[in-house]
Amino acid sequence: MTPHPSFENPPGVPIPASMARRPHDKHGRLVPWFVGYVNGVADHRVVRPGGIREAVNLNRCFLCGDQLSAHKTFVVGAMCVINRVSAEPPSHKDCAEYAVRACPFLTNPHMRRRDNLPEITVPPDGEMNPRNPGTCTIWTTRRWSRKQGLELFDLGEPTEVTWWREGRPATYGEALDALVSGLEILKAEADKDPRPFRAHVSLHEQYEAALAYLPGNAA
Repeated sequence: MTPHPSFENPPGVPIPASMARRPHDKHGRLVPWFVGYVNGVADHRVVRPGGIREAVNLNRCFLCGDQLSAHKTFVVGAMCVINRVSAEPPSHKDCAEYAVRACPFLTNPHMRRRDNLPEITVPPDGEMNPRNPGTCTIWTTRRWSRKQGLELFDLGEPTEVTWWREGRPATYGEALDALVSGLEILKAEADKDPRPFRAHVSLHEQYEAALAYLPGNAA
């Protein structure tokens, strides 16, 4: 199982029909399709074993489990907007919009991940940063790919990009702040590269490209 933030159903947030068919846990919260069970109890923090692989192979929405169309939507943080890499497979756009309005970790910038995960939990592929990015981004695309041998996904050119904070559309300034803070973390990773100068040049190019997708900018 891989770690993941939890979900709840805030009042006033419409639930997509496909998500409404999902079961509820003992607290009355919807249980997304990816959620793992520990001792028979849904643990919203973890992805069930094989969940990512099954979502990709069967073309299923990571949140509701129904079939996906040609357009795929990823929920990512600011760093992912820069390097265009996601640790989670895509979902329906309406399911993704529900997630950014209903998931406490995505709607509360001050929330932190809990460390007391089940012993069987394994970290996701890639370099996962446990920080709460403050904003999240919905990235919809028709083209994406899976990194060979890894449960990581390269985001293709988007057809639509929206930014969210605290369950509402983020402002330009909020999105820019998140992007800049993500850049600083990626710079630290570039310093570790065997060829750091080349890594920093590539990172700068990625950051400049990401600026085009901030709220109000023409992509």
